[in-house]
Amino acid sequence: MSAPVVPLPRAFLDRPVAHRALWGEGRPENSLAAVRAGIEAGYPLEFDLQPSADGEAMVFHDHDLDRLTDETGPVAAREAAELVRIPLRGGGGETIPRLSDLLALVRGRVPLLIELKDQTGELGEGPAHLEEATARALHGYEGPVALMSFNPHMVARLAELRPDLPRGLTTDPFRARDWPGIPEAVLTQLRLVKHYDRTGASFVSHKALDLWRPDLRRLRRRGAAILCWTIRAPWQERLARLVADNVTFEGYRA
Repeated sequence: MSAPVVPLPRAFLDRPVAHRALWGEGRPENSLAAVRAGIEAGYPLEFDLQPSADGEAMVFHDHDLDRLTDETGPVAAREAAELVRIPLRGGGGETIPRLSDLLALVRGRVPLLIELKDQTGELGEGPAHLEEATARALHGYEGPVALMSFNPHMVARLAELRPDLPRGLTTDPFRARDWPGIPEAVLTQLRLVKHYDRTGASFVSHKALDLWRPDLRRLRRRGAAILCWTIRAPWQERLARLVADNVTFEGYRA
């Protein structure tokens, strides 16, 4: 059975979306400083979630701490109280935020495009800890929010937990070389966006260099909003906007 479709609000299409918030010098990606800068500039904000060991949604892109902090190992192995004390590389004295901290800062002032990161390693079905933590944190929040993931099973679970919120699929060409260890049958289903209807999706956020594929044109004819990631220069933005309804950007002011 298909989940109910909630259209993506116009607020997510009127202005470019800042990728991992409006990060830059002194404002690490997915930090509260980057969120504050995005609010000041009036951009919708995209950011990522990983779970803590004690079941809180943390604003962080990678599964491991190594690239973005001086710590090592999985984010999911640390409790939230420890994670919020870990400094982020990039200056400014910023640390890893909870989703609840970010929501308290934003207070509905700009739209939030939230990506839940896959927890299975194979884009398959798994425990719904991150989906449940996200739904808990969003309880009572007032402001434009849309949820998405590369993992369609997570999006389907979000449809059960928060059927009132718009949902989308983060997509790309799903080439085997980019997704090692995932069966080709799974990649084919994802490549053809076969999970769109059952998740009740109303949009996709697709890899910008692959926007001209027939599957996206088919979805757009059906009313899907087409977003894209990640735009890093004005010429890329101009090209993407020939096809996409909006862009997710970083490294310049779109």
